Amino acid sequence: MTPEALALIHAQCFTRPPPWTAKTFASFLTDPTTFLLTDADAFILGRVILDEAELLTLAVAPLAQGQGKGQRLVGQFLQTARQKGAVTAFLEVAEGNAPARQLYAKAGFTQTGCRKRYYAGVEDALLLSRPL
Repeated sequence: MTPEALALIHAQCFTRPPPWTAKTFASFLTDPTTFLLTDADAFILGRVILDEAELLTLAVAPLAQGQGKGQRLVGQFLQTARQKGAVTAFLEVAEGNAPARQLYAKAGFTQTGCRKRYYAGVEDALLLSRPL
């Protein structure tokens, strides 16, 4: 998937904070710690640094939601992170993003912290993690 295609799907899923640009995705994709997993109309971007895996973003195009793509990608992310030597995975999610929070809880993530008013100065970011 090209940086432009990633940015297009991301823009369909996120309005606040502003969606990532093709330039942002291109920058991440040149970083050797970063990995991209894709499914038709969906992707997950993560990275492993030392023994920690960070789920940077997950996006499933609105018309492709509800088909299990997000769940499959999270499972692939966890497996890839383990293969790359991570022992812990973490992410942040908007407090109001109930579908994502439910998806991550199903995958074994639990809340470990909160960044107050992190998104656009109005919405909290919940910090989630899980062992691998």
